[in-house]
Amino acid sequence: MNRKNVLQWLENSAHIYPEKIACADPDSKGTYLWLMNTSQAIGSYLTGIIEPREPVTFYLEKSTLALAGMFGAVYAGGFYSLLDTRQPSARLHTILSVLEPKIILTDLVNYDKAVELFGDQYRIEKLEDIVKNSVIEIEKLDAIRAQALDIDPLYVNFTSGSTGTPKGVTVAHRSVIDFVEVFVSTFGITKNDVIGNQAPFDFDVSVKDIFSCMYTAAELQIIPREYFSNPTLLMDFLCERKVTVLVWAVSAMCFVSIMNGFGYKTPDTIRMVLFSGEVMPMKQLKKWQEALGEGVTYVNLYGPTETTCNCTYYVLEKRPYALDEILPIGKAFMNERVFLLDENDKEITEPNKQGELCVCSTDLAICYYKDKEKTDAAFMQNPLNHNYYERMYRTGDLCYYREDGNLVYATRKDFQVKHLGHRIELGEIEAQVQARDGITRACCLYNNVKKRIILFYTGERESKELLTELRDVLPPFMLPNKLERLEEMPLNKNGKIDRNALKKLGGIA
Repeated sequence: MNRKNVLQWLENSAHIYPEKIACADPDSKGTYLWLMNTSQAIGSYLTGIIEPREPVTFYLEKSTLALAGMFGAVYAGGFYSLLDTRQPSARLHTILSVLEPKIILTDLVNYDKAVELFGDQYRIEKLEDIVKNSVIEIEKLDAIRAQALDIDPLYVNFTSGSTGTPKGVTVAHRSVIDFVEVFVSTFGITKNDVIGNQAPFDFDVSVKDIFSCMYTAAELQIIPREYFSNPTLLMDFLCERKVTVLVWAVSAMCFVSIMNGFGYKTPDTIRMVLFSGEVMPMKQLKKWQEALGEGVTYVNLYGPTETTCNCTYYVLEKRPYALDEILPIGKAFMNERVFLLDENDKEITEPNKQGELCVCSTDLAICYYKDKEKTDAAFMQNPLNHNYYERMYRTGDLCYYREDGNLVYATRKDFQVKHLGHRIELGEIEAQVQARDGITRACCLYNNVKKRIILFYTGERESKELLTELRDVLPPFMLPNKLERLEEMPLNKNGKIDRNALKKLGGIA
């Protein structure tokens, strides 16, 4: 099949397995036939509102109905973009001012709030009403599909920007098609799998969950956000739904192990755990390995949103890992070129020398939506290629090669600091802290004004005792100048440590 649109996966699965469960949440479930028909009905309605390649914005929590709405936007020839219902009103309005949508879709639960926030500027409609009152107009949908291109946008996810303005990462059908087919084949995901979705639908980790299921006719189990603050609900869900594959953020995994979820119940159907987003604390990984047993495969995934989910992976060896050991991010997925450049844009190939990780691939995002300046700063011609146009993305991540050729993440370029005349990777300090007994999470920041290293951590250790122990493993110039113990680590909307919140806490400008 000449695949140019992700809807072909949904339609193919609905044709072969019409009565198979496609998606479910705690309150509802839908077959592949239901998902296709419902999406087509929503899409038929939207054809009277949007033109091809225009946005449809969503304000709701993830659910089976939300998924049908997202596909409905695509059936109408548009692309979807989800607003996080927990985000401040000002940030949401900033995002909307970039998207300028003709309609915001919500559900019964969130309708009143959506009207309160956006009703004076935007058209707001409930998905429940659209599904009840709309019919499938297949000729309209076929005409839209006929003019569609594989480089049309599929979604826009907004990530934080260094200037405080969110950046709309715009990803095409072709990029998702190319990546997901490789992802599924690399890890052997099949129609027999049940994928436990952790990530919000406005976070690109969910792209792997959603479209791996559509491609293979696997089952998508949508885990509500609130379950990740209640370990008993979460573990009951994983066990009852017989989940086999987890594609989770590191912080979600740490929540389970830190909150002793395995002390309550251990799922026995999980066969593979793929994690990404941050460096995995080895202590927490060890708890997962001990709880789930030797038969489970663990994969460290790496890649910014701009590369369509991930660009490298590392399958963990079946051996114990030292608590201060750093997991590699591995090697490139098929059809992705990943390499390191030094400060002069010369390629680094030798081991143990740091450089900025750069990527060339079909999988690269189209752009930052309506932001040419930021797009041109991150996406550019590969400086190693002087013969033809080859688009490259600069990740801003410093990495190095191990002797065996595997890449290792070192730090963000802006997490590398000059302190007391030494170049310091704050990630190295964090790794040593997290290797100590009685520590669950750690994050280091640098106060450039006062020239001080500030360590934030969670756990039972007293700061003086911890600092004494760190003196045995870190040189004096890398010892934190200030240690702050927290009850819990602040997390951003994507489940990563919220460094901006920690900056405020530490009085760092």
